[in-house]
Amino acid sequence: MAMTTARIIDFLNTRRPEGPCLVVDLDVVRDNFKAFRHALPDSAIYYAVKANPAPEVLRLLASLGSNFDCASVAEIEMALDAGATPNRISYGNTIKKERDVARAHTLGISLFAVDSHEEVEKIARAAPGARVFCRVLTDGEGAEWPLSRKFGCVPQMAVDVLVYAHQLGLASYGVSFHVGSQMTKLDAWDAALADAKRVFVQLAKQGIELKMVNMGGGFPTKYLRDVPSAEAYGQAIFGALKKHFGNNIPETIIEPGRGMVGNAGVIKAEVVLVSKKSDNDSHRWVFLDIGKFGGLAETMDEAIRYPIRTARDADAMEPCVLAGPTCDSAERCRCDGALRTRRADLRLGRRALREEHVSAADLADDRRRGSDRRYGRLHDDLLGRRLQRLRAAESLCHLILLAPGSNGSGNSQFMSGPPEAVLMTGGPDGRCC
Repeated sequence: MAMTTARIIDFLNTRRPEGPCLVVDLDVVRDNFKAFRHALPDSAIYYAVKANPAPEVLRLLASLGSNFDCASVAEIEMALDAGATPNRISYGNTIKKERDVARAHTLGISLFAVDSHEEVEKIARAAPGARVFCRVLTDGEGAEWPLSRKFGCVPQMAVDVLVYAHQLGLASYGVSFHVGSQMTKLDAWDAALADAKRVFVQLAKQGIELKMVNMGGGFPTKYLRDVPSAEAYGQAIFGALKKHFGNNIPETIIEPGRGMVGNAGVIKAEVVLVSKKSDNDSHRWVFLDIGKFGGLAETMDEAIRYPIRTARDADAMEPCVLAGPTCDSAERCRCDGALRTRRADLRLGRRALREEHVSAADLADDRRRGSDRRYGRLHDDLLGRRLQRLRAAESLCHLILLAPGSNGSGNSQFMSGPPEAVLMTGGPDGRCC
């Protein structure tokens, strides 16, 4: 489904919100959940909360029966507040503070990810008797945003880690992996499932019966290129499961994040400045009121390239550099000259739509470390201080969610910008949409 739905366009045209804002159509989120459930009906869906932790998104998914993959205590509490029960939540981060493990255990969470002996020891002390699954490294080939350099261990170490967990009184429950975000190769799960099967076999030889394979996320959303459907991924993954596990397929989990919400919204941004660096410069610089440090972290090194739309897309084009509004010279979102903009009519104040993965990366990072933005401030967990939100050159970018079933126009229902819905900062005037 296209990211800019008719409801979103109608909302932007009729409400005309000021400042940068992210508008999400919850009907698309609902349709995506149903597509995943149909594609892999025997796999439990654990939505990756970090992709978009907006309470309205979580409540919708909880009402549809989703489980939740959480990366911090804050995300666990948000999932519980949205209506999930503790048995529908996994603490899927392999790097956790021991006090956070204890807090999660107190909240009733009993399923934890590990990838090292040291993490097992923390869980054994803080959550005795809990179930653990060990994350195995994958090569990430074919992913636009690889995730396996930091998390996971080699399969043989996974065997040792799970044996150690068993020895410390934990329930060695399964294996997990993540093929990498925005994975476009249908066969990417095959090699990872082969590794998982080998871990199952080695543990069985030592009398430990694993029960679950967490197949992670990686399901893509369409940006500049078409991507396979959820149904195509489901067929490929189920085929790989049958190939490696035969008729003894274990419990399986999938953790869609980008694939669940990535095509559900757009960011409305404004052109702040169009300029050149010299009279004979062949590239114009186009500065927007949102950038890499205001929520577009995945444009780093141009890893993810988002479609950009304006009202004059049919005009003649010329190369440009697209940049954000902050003082940091690294905040260039597109700089290879391949991006081309309208020659005559991209002017100050012109509205641009960035068809956007609705994972506000800076908010997700805050949630993972338990930070708090409910009052429009950043909480630095390490220094124990509150940082006032940036003011000089930045405005708030609000999250606006079109309620399921509403039409986006005039007096239709929408869920907008309470303080806790502030996702990112950027822009010049301090006003909120």
